[in-house]
Amino acid sequence: MKVKCGTDIIEISRIKESIEDLGEHFLKRVFTDKEIEFCESKKAQKYEHYAARFAAKEAAFKAISWILNDKYSVTWKDFEVENDKNGRPILNIYNMDLKSIESIDISLSHCKNYAVANVVILTK
Repeated sequence: MKVKCGTDIIEISRIKESIEDLGEHFLKRVFTDKEIEFCESKKAQKYEHYAARFAAKEAAFKAISWILNDKYSVTWKDFEVENDKNGRPILNIYNMDLKSIESIDISLSHCKNYAVANVVILTK
């Protein structure tokens, strides 16, 4: 067994600016419908939640890159963050062969200016 991890941090203002400048084009390119619905439900704090999910996608890419033949073979939407019934984040990965992965854990955090995500993968 091996442990693979990825971490990412992003300024919330960068995500806010992208959403304000590019609108739905940016949202639909980067986030799934479930993610958009969740973030929009957070009203005034939606940008923090978008930024945390953006960081999670970057962290997931870093953690999973060892199984990719081509870094362009994945898209933003191949990674999706949702919350379980207790509010804990869960990472869903689509369109990849995950046979060699035993488990995935994700942690998200944000404050006034930054969002950070950490993804840890345990391989078989």
